Amino acid sequence: MKQLLILSGKGGTGKTTIASALIKLAKAKMYADCDVDAPNLHLLMNKNTNPLCSEYYGMPKAVIDSGLCLRCDVCRQNCRFEAISLKENYLVDTYSCEGCGVCEALCPVSAISLKLNVAGELMLYKDESIFSTACLKMGSGNSGKLVSEVKKQLLLNKVDTDIVIVDGSPGIGCPVIASLSGANMVLIVAEPSLSGINDMERIIKTAKQFDSKVAVCINKYDTNIANSNKIEAFCEDSSIPFLGKIPFDNKAVIAINHNLSVVDVDCAAGRAIKSLFEKALEILP
Repeated sequence: MKQLLILSGKGGTGKTTIASALIKLAKAKMYADCDVDAPNLHLLMNKNTNPLCSEYYGMPKAVIDSGLCLRCDVCRQNCRFEAISLKENYLVDTYSCEGCGVCEALCPVSAISLKLNVAGELMLYKDESIFSTACLKMGSGNSGKLVSEVKKQLLLNKVDTDIVIVDGSPGIGCPVIASLSGANMVLIVAEPSLSGINDMERIIKTAKQFDSKVAVCINKYDTNIANSNKIEAFCEDSSIPFLGKIPFDNKAVIAINHNLSVVDVDCAAGRAIKSLFEKALEILP
């Protein structure tokens, strides 16, 4: 079972659009959306069935028992995150609390305790395929840990299949690093803009730290031919496989707006992705 991870380095490159197309082309029986801050692969995969849901617990949060509290103000004065305030009673702002435990340790009457806090929700779709994803609650941290849980959930429900496709998150932070674990190859979707080129180079450097095989494609290449040529030249100079260029296509936009994959309709973007997919299979280690 080989794992193909789709990354972009930045948001808005069309990563999920391409990931959904590759899932369709591969007839993948296992796939995941690891963009837990803003998951949307389920929309393009028409996942309308009720998933199996489970709560994800992140960092613990401080809770103050007002019945035991002496109002000594030690907790508020020593909270470096300014998460504790005094109104009628002492209150903890769960968005600001980092669960460090200083207030619990300093409270002279043990009126403060750290409680488990629901930071998100894991979702598992089991029908003709296995699809794992999750959504982090607004303001919650530990997105990298939640990504690991998404992949763990997928593998715990694995079926006999040749390829697993994972739609990663943008950037190079914790969620991306967690997504890279176990990936046989990383396909980077580049955008022909100055920020797109910069972020592509950053994510390539990050992926290579994990000894992952890296390949690149360009989405909407014809929006800036000069920058597309720079990306191709960079790949050639860096000995990185370049799998192809996908044009900007109004038919692709219409397809996505109707919850269809770009390979479900006859369009230039879909044909380019089909060619890209064949090349990816040839070099997938």
